[in-house]
This record gives sequence, C-alpha cells and structure tokens, in this order.
Amino acid sequence: MGKKYQFQEEEIEAIEQARQVNKDKRAEQRLKELELRAKGSSAKGVSQATGFCAAYVSQLVRKYRKYGLKAISGNHYGGNHRNMSEEEEAKILEPFKSRAEKGELVEIAEIAQAYQAAVNHPVSGGQIYCVLKRHGWRKVMPRSKHPQKASEEVIETSKKLKKIFKN
Repeated sequence: MGKKYQFQEEEIEAIEQARQVNKDKRAEQRLKELELRAKGSSAKGVSQATGFCAAYVSQLVRKYRKYGLKAISGNHYGGNHRNMSEEEEAKILEPFKSRAEKGELVEIAEIAQAYQAAVNHPVSGGQIYCVLKRHGWRKVMPRSKHPQKASEEVIETSKKLKKIFKN
C-alpha cells in the first residue's frame, strides 16, 4: 500500500468515532468507505463492498488528507441562500405594508425595486414572491365588478320601474 493510503491508529479511531456520532446517511457512506480504506482494503475491494467507483474511494482519501475529517463527514449542500434575514426583509416591507393596510395598491415592481436597492444586485420576481409569502402576504387584486351585480338589462328595467312607480 502506498504511503498516502497508510493511516495512523489515531486516524482510524477518529473515523470510527465520527461514524458513531454521525446522523447523515450520505456522510455515513463516505465515512464507511474511508474506514475500510484506512483499515487496509484496496480501492477495488472498498468499491465492491460499498458499490461506489474505485476512483471515488481514492478521491475521498485525497480529500481527507487535504481537508481533514470535516470534509468527509460534513454536509456538502448549502441551503437558505437568502440575501438578508427576516427582520431586514420586514424592514423593507414595512412602508408597503402600511400603504396596503390603508387600501392603496402595492405593486410587486415597487417592492422588487426596494429589495434590489437593499441587496445591491438584481433579483427575480419569484424571489420577491417568496419573501412576501414568508411574511404572510397574499395576492389580492381588486375585482372589476361585483360577482352578484345585476346585468345591464335588469338595471335598465328597474330604472324604468322606478319611473313608473314615482308618477
């Protein structure tokens, strides 16, 4: 076995301990591969045991040597890539909220402009809708006519009837 694939006893113990406290399924697979390789299995043997490619096993060892155990056991996926906190978003939405409560129309374009000015880069309309949803806003549009409004014909008839009963 090459020198870069030889592990010290402390390293093997650290990998085993990391497997015991780990709760992530994907990280568990990586740690298992690393442990098998550290205990002397060949890359082909590890790949047959775990179902991963032998080249991936070598990549894991290289990553472990370069960055340590956190690179193997950590979560590689981000999340919550928001531009600002909810409190900061609420500050931006506050003037629009007061206008909406007064009954004024508030357009998404205005909110998007204020949001983009705060983060200093363009954002999509979808992101603005997500911000509004997170703060409990909903889309309310004024309707052009009342749904139970009488037809024009009925209105004209009632006007004629009013004239008849007045005389």
